[in-house]
Amino acid sequence: MPTFELFIIAVLGLIAWFWLDTLRAREAGISAARQLCDKRNLQLLDDTVASESLRLARDDEGRVVLRRVYGFEFSDNGNNRRHGSVTLLGKRVVMLDVSENVLELVR
Repeated sequence: MPTFELFIIAVLGLIAWFWLDTLRAREAGISAARQLCDKRNLQLLDDTVASESLRLARDDEGRVVLRRVYGFEFSDNGNNRRHGSVTLLGKRVVMLDVSENVLELVR
């Protein structure tokens, strides 16, 4: 098989892996935001998260992983919209931020 064809197959495989990994991370972000809102008696608005940041970072073991920050909106009284964020390091949720209250998970 020519080198160019192998290169194209590798690039397509990398794109597919990134897409699936991003879907899994987004689902983890939605789940973490939903659990936090349920625990604090808040209403998660739109039932989704939106990507705010994506970069490379090192985890606790020194491996290079993707650091993703997802934003979400919630309401504490039903008449307002507040912004929160979920930070994932690899597949692990490391921080949830709802306005003034920052909750750091698993350190």
